[in-house]
Amino acid sequence: MLTGEEPDVEAFAEAIAAEAAAIDAAFALIFFSQSLVDPATLAAALKERAPALPHAGCSTAGEITPLGLEEGRIVAMLLPSATFSAVSTMIDDLSSSGMDRITGQVEALRRSLYAGDEDDRRLFALCFIDGLSYAEEAVTSAIHWGLDDIPLIGGSAGDDLKFETTRLICDGRVASDSAVVVLIATQIPFHVFKTDNFVPTDEKLVVTASDPDHRIVREFNADVAAREYAASVGITPDSLTPMSFASHPVVVKVGGEYYCRSIQKMHPDGSFSFFCAIDDGVVLSLAQPKGMVETTRAALKEVEQRLGGIDMILGFDCVLRRLDAENRQVRRDISELYRDHRVIGFGTYGEQYRSMHLNQTFTGIAFGQRPERPAAE
Repeated sequence: MLTGEEPDVEAFAEAIAAEAAAIDAAFALIFFSQSLVDPATLAAALKERAPALPHAGCSTAGEITPLGLEEGRIVAMLLPSATFSAVSTMIDDLSSSGMDRITGQVEALRRSLYAGDEDDRRLFALCFIDGLSYAEEAVTSAIHWGLDDIPLIGGSAGDDLKFETTRLICDGRVASDSAVVVLIATQIPFHVFKTDNFVPTDEKLVVTASDPDHRIVREFNADVAAREYAASVGITPDSLTPMSFASHPVVVKVGGEYYCRSIQKMHPDGSFSFFCAIDDGVVLSLAQPKGMVETTRAALKEVEQRLGGIDMILGFDCVLRRLDAENRQVRRDISELYRDHRVIGFGTYGEQYRSMHLNQTFTGIAFGQRPERPAAE
């Protein structure tokens, strides 16, 4: 794992190349702040300094480094070829792609990483999606369908809460309105998990006017969205900030479980943009947050017990959790939990978990210790 905190992209790419050669890396995962580095410059430097190293990643809304929660960093995670094999593909033009084409592209990727003759290797998939594409639900579902029950985990790319443009990279290419899928085989035991920290209340907000194509809600309960939401949480509309949305999430019930439908921002007319799909008639419940530190610690302890110990975790943490942690003054505690459990990853505009696109959730894949091979007779 490498981190960079100075915008010397050439030096960072050279460090990645040196470390990749030292461990014979099969693949590199790279997460970066666009406030720190230009994605095209980064991709070009990687192609020049490490031309044989396959890589993929995306821009972020904060990073999770070996030191915990940070902003304005580049993070690289290298997968050694002794224990990992990986292939990747970039899915272009999400806004105009048919879901059949996406599923077909993923099925072709799966065929390219045939591991049927290696019984001790298991598969999982990572996906990184443009967090401003308005397409994550459909794309995640299509990718999941093409994977044929291979567990899927990932995060939506961010742009440091500017909400302008996010970037995906894959083997030297840079794109928006795209997704990257990485299919990985490994001998190391792993477990895919998710955790959140909210419970629904009886306070209901029914979407009565919306623009589903752009994830905009204009009215709740036949009143201006901002006014109705603010009244529900007990503050004035002009006091609403991203911190308000992080601390007072709204959830929807799907298949007996509640999932966040997080608010991204408020517009001057009092309408809201959402991070997730939304439509007229959707019934949202105002949620009451639980202790983030306690719920996260419990989730990590459960994963640790399941694996018999954690070597490291690749994690995808909703940016609204980070904002909520700051608002409740528990950011340091969460950061220390991530550091102590060796979490590496980034702050997202949404999380992917199996077939679902989620919000205000921490999703991850935890790796146990490499199994010891029996001694030769």
